[in-house]
Amino acid sequence: MALDTDTKRTSASPSQLKQLGRALVQWIQGAGPSASSRLAQLILIANLLALGVLIFGMLALTETRRGLVNAKLDSLTAQGELIANVLAEGAAVGIPTPALNNADARALLRQLYVPEESRVLLFDKSGETIADSHLLADVFETQMLPPPEGETPDLAAAARDLPTRILDGFSSILSSPEERAALDRNLQEEVRQVIAGERIAGVRRDAEGRRVVSVSIPIQPVRAVIGVVTMESYDLDSLIEAERRALLPFMLIAILVTAMSSLALTVFIARPIRRLARAADEARRAGGRRVSMPDLRSRRDEIGELGVSLSEMTEALYDRLDAIERFAADVAHELKNPLTSIRSAAEILPRAKDDERRERLLAVIANDVSRLDRLITDISRASRVDAELAREDVEPFDLCGLLSELADTYNEADGREVELVFTNEVRNGLVMGREVPLGQVFRNLIDNGLTFSPQGGRIEIFARRGHRHGKASLVITVEDEGPGIPEENLETIFERFYTERPRGAAFGSHSGLGLAISRQIVKAHGGQIYAVNRTGSEGQVLGARFTVDLPAAPAT
Repeated sequence: MALDTDTKRTSASPSQLKQLGRALVQWIQGAGPSASSRLAQLILIANLLALGVLIFGMLALTETRRGLVNAKLDSLTAQGELIANVLAEGAAVGIPTPALNNADARALLRQLYVPEESRVLLFDKSGETIADSHLLADVFETQMLPPPEGETPDLAAAARDLPTRILDGFSSILSSPEERAALDRNLQEEVRQVIAGERIAGVRRDAEGRRVVSVSIPIQPVRAVIGVVTMESYDLDSLIEAERRALLPFMLIAILVTAMSSLALTVFIARPIRRLARAADEARRAGGRRVSMPDLRSRRDEIGELGVSLSEMTEALYDRLDAIERFAADVAHELKNPLTSIRSAAEILPRAKDDERRERLLAVIANDVSRLDRLITDISRASRVDAELAREDVEPFDLCGLLSELADTYNEADGREVELVFTNEVRNGLVMGREVPLGQVFRNLIDNGLTFSPQGGRIEIFARRGHRHGKASLVITVEDEGPGIPEENLETIFERFYTERPRGAAFGSHSGLGLAISRQIVKAHGGQIYAVNRTGSEGQVLGARFTVDLPAAPAT
């Protein structure tokens, strides 16, 4: 039972194997270059051109070599059959059991014409050599003797022979199994097979390792084999060497194509990447000074996309640095005002002569301290918005449900004399976003409306469908019955530390960061926020309207 349990635990089910196979296929597809990749196409074409030239040359050489060998075999076979027939007629003796007359065979062979590049060998029925055309014609072969003992071999000759040996080894790999077996056959085996009744034709190696085109034909007056005629040709190596020299132009063209493709890849890939790398290093060492990236927008490949992405990234970083500098300057300016007020009150306080004046100065100091605390709190919250948005995951949530809960919460609060009314005109109020930051946006808008709305007024919130950039969106409007916004400040109110308070409101009770933070959050969600004034039929201002347009969650 233990073994069965272990086997069940370790063996994978067919469904798991299918899932593993699909995951492997998806990984391979993701790791491979896209079919639309311009760089992948360029690299593939450049490499295939050089490879194609070599393949074409090798195929051409292989076909030419086979054609030469076949033509040589046909020629030797015709000559061998002619010689075998002549010897069967003129050198066969004995009836009914014929035999080969060695003297007559040598005499007939001496009278026959044998091409200079060929050699004829005659063997009797036992496989013994009867005649050799080279010996009969007084043709002698020269052979290099090995170097004396102790003498170093000729390294130059070995180096010259090395390419030939390498090419021969490569050719043997491309040869068929029958051709490789024929190369290993020796003359004695060939003669024995012919005496047994076969015909042998092919390429083999002699004792010195040279390729020999050999044809062995039996001598048969009737049916009995009385001898063997072997035709040999030794010029195959020289023909192959000539073919290899003919392949040299293909090799030079392949080298040229490879060099040109390498140069093209260097010009079109390596050089632009080097320019981008140098520009990135220069931007790193610039210390905040703007450095322009190389303009590669004209390229329609991945290098162009990389250049555009780097350019846009550096511009975004520079804009962020500028925004940080402006934010720091604005913070310093806003903090300086209450600090100046506190310092003035503190300097005057020791010289105050009555308690009433001292109490007013202490109240000013306390108010400015509260203002500082509010400013520091809002500044800290504004500086954390981007980091919090980057850490939180985006997921669909019901924004209309959140707005309904906010309206109920504000209406149930004590001391509220302004009514909140939420009107939902959509069935599906899902948006892609983060619930807590977006809830802060609408709380800021509602608080802003409560500040400007008169006693007994209404704040109306509407939710409806919209379209933005060709995609479905959810449009939320927050309308109040306040005095409205000056036309010249409809955009300014979203800037940091801008405040426009109604009469009677305490100075410094607001930091001016609420709407700026709201725009920051909405932009991070891919939406937009803007403000307009509500007007009546006669053009009078009825209040302010804030509109938030957010991408809707895809339908499931």
